[in-house]
Amino acid sequence: MAEQNDSKDYVKKELMYAVAFITLVVGFLGGVVFSSFKGGATSSPVTFSQPNQQASSSPGQPQGLTPEQANTILSLESEVAKNPDNVEAWTNLGHIYFDTHKYAKAIRAYEKSLELHPDRPDVITDLAVMYRRSKNPAKAIELFDKAMKIDPKHEQSRFNKGIVLMYDMNDKQGAVAAWEGLLAVNPFASGPGGQSIREMVDNLKE
Repeated sequence: MAEQNDSKDYVKKELMYAVAFITLVVGFLGGVVFSSFKGGATSSPVTFSQPNQQASSSPGQPQGLTPEQANTILSLESEVAKNPDNVEAWTNLGHIYFDTHKYAKAIRAYEKSLELHPDRPDVITDLAVMYRRSKNPAKAIELFDKAMKIDPKHEQSRFNKGIVLMYDMNDKQGAVAAWEGLLAVNPFASGPGGQSIREMVDNLKE
């Protein structure tokens, strides 16, 4: 009977770890993990609530966007066309494309922003997330490392690097190292759903 109970406890423990990992990675895949959308050195991005059903497109409106999002994109595209040195406009254009899952366009906007004003870890991190979603995890890692070099205390890039190493590159040891680096910066760091990074690391090392 004791052996049976031990087996049940083991299954429960394994299930708990699996749920924790799934919850952690879902936050990243949802596009809200530790990016400049959470605030930081860059200006706040333009965001709008998403409707329950896909908004109908009016003439001249990009398909799949709300009218507000479409107007924001048109306004920002017009602004950067007239004033190509407007760093904030390029950054906000990257944010709205990030928010609407236009990865290639977000990459272009963020890269233009960084050409004008480089060495901003928040923008670099958002750019890295877009490369990750564009199926280029190696480039994402390169950019996360760049953000960390600029700001060794940049938690977003450290956390996200661990996610990409763990789930895209199957590099468990690399992910643990990235998250241990995050814990060295902030011993109380947590994931987007409030999960303790310390507990995650300890579970991985068992």
